[in-house]
Amino acid sequence: MTTNKFSHIDKDGKANMVDIGHKTQQIREAKASGKIILSAKTIELIRDNNMKKGDVLTLAEIAGIQAAKQTSNLIPLCHTLMITKAEVKCQLIDSGVQVNTRVKCIGQTGVEMEALTAASVALLTIYDMCKAVDKNMIMESIKLDEKTKLDI
Repeated sequence: MTTNKFSHIDKDGKANMVDIGHKTQQIREAKASGKIILSAKTIELIRDNNMKKGDVLTLAEIAGIQAAKQTSNLIPLCHTLMITKAEVKCQLIDSGVQVNTRVKCIGQTGVEMEALTAASVALLTIYDMCKAVDKNMIMESIKLDEKTKLDI
């Protein structure tokens, strides 16, 4: 047995959900972002709302919000959180779509995984809705932009 420096691994090297019971409740917020590179034709179809599957940006935003709420079901060692706000904004840019997310909760652990999951699923939704017309899409730059916590 070795001394363990990793919080998600127990003394025997097995997966371990961190005990956050001793932590105080705080207002926690995280922001994440990412983008998807699209062809000019695909951008035009989205802009004109002519994609066969529907309103790409609105559906991607809804999918991202749903994903934030389901993060603990997707990522094995994430805690279930009471999310107080999940916001996903998808915006057309010259090269494709920029996705920005913001997730808040009052809890004992952060919401960065929820913000990153929201961004990732929003991008995957755009990919799914556009795959019939664009075979060269690239999702990139998915990242945590900010993480904050404030005492209540």
